[in-house]
Amino acid sequence: MGTQENEHGLAETFASLARELQAESGPDETRSRVTKAAVDVVDGCDHAAISLVTRSGAIDTVGATDDVPGQVDRIQYAAGEGPCLGAIDEHEVFLSDDLATESRWPAFSRRAAAETGVHSMLSYRLFVREDTMGALNLYSREVAAFGQDDHAVGAVLAAHAAVAMDAARERRHAQDLGDALQSNRRIGMAMGVLMGRGLVAEEQAFDLLRRASQLLNVKLRDIAEQVIDTGDLPERRR
Repeated sequence: MGTQENEHGLAETFASLARELQAESGPDETRSRVTKAAVDVVDGCDHAAISLVTRSGAIDTVGATDDVPGQVDRIQYAAGEGPCLGAIDEHEVFLSDDLATESRWPAFSRRAAAETGVHSMLSYRLFVREDTMGALNLYSREVAAFGQDDHAVGAVLAAHAAVAMDAARERRHAQDLGDALQSNRRIGMAMGVLMGRGLVAEEQAFDLLRRASQLLNVKLRDIAEQVIDTGDLPERRR
């Protein structure tokens, strides 16, 4: 009965988490919610973070619950080996029960245990379809902190995290496109204002806006807004 109650409680927890992740406004908030959930729902997890693969191919630690994951990961990235990197590169789950005696990553493990006090690590690849976004990393100060049940709970969390991060990324992309379109419209309107006054042709109108932006160190869209509001370039009014 206790096991059934525990499973029911986890089901409710993940259902609630799925709704919360869907409601998050952006990638940063989503990643932070995922790592907080890791500490909350995975027994033995003292710290959590995400190793994120950036557009340039570099890997950054994001959404960390505190300073410890960053300390561990800096050693890992410098060494070029470790469970987080393994999860990303080899598309597997990596568990270390004790970094102090770990032999798979000699340049990383003992140093990480000695300098940060972390002994157990559990890393899951975060992916949707074939797109690897990074790894969800769980850290513990205890030796052999993660059992089979913890491994399973973490796997479910990683799946939720990957879907939520992908959705947040798509929402941000759509928002950026919308902002770009709106900005282009406003710039086009400002060009029309300058052209309508008989000052310049189309190409010259854009060049005037660009030069004003550079001269005043103001975003091109903001220069455009001023032209729309006042009918003239900022430097012309001074």
